Amino acid sequence: MTYRVCFVCTGNICRSPMAESVFRARVAEAGLEDRVEVGSAGTGGWHEGDPADPRAVSVLAEHGYDGEHVARQFQPSWFARLDLVIALDSGHLKALRRLAPTEEDALKVRLLRSYDPAAGGDLDVPDPYYGHRDGFEECLAMVEAASTGLFAAVRGRLEGRAA
Repeated sequence: MTYRVCFVCTGNICRSPMAESVFRARVAEAGLEDRVEVGSAGTGGWHEGDPADPRAVSVLAEHGYDGEHVARQFQPSWFARLDLVIALDSGHLKALRRLAPTEEDALKVRLLRSYDPAAGGDLDVPDPYYGHRDGFEECLAMVEAASTGLFAAVRGRLEGRAA
């Protein structure tokens, strides 16, 4: 069975595509592409169909990640097929839990930085969109740090599933 993860930020052109790219690389490094499906979306649809922000693409490329992406809006109907919905900040967490059709679906929503033990109490990944390039570097560092713990959690879930 395939384990499905979707990363969600506001417009799906900065934080969530970066998280998707980093996590997809972790999955590929482990040879689990056939068992883990990775995607991303935004809580809003105003960037639907757009590529990722050029600053995000540039930072990803400089660190060896794929930046190819097309923005889309998260749909409540997706909860039925997703195993885990990863919010990039607490605003996304609240919005996604409100969209969840069932309590079980709401429990699928988690904050990305909750998987980073060094994050402490601040679990939001700041939005780099209105800032400078260094905000995208900071975003990538936070995403990479949390991806290690997230991947360990997903791998643990896969061990309990049939291939």
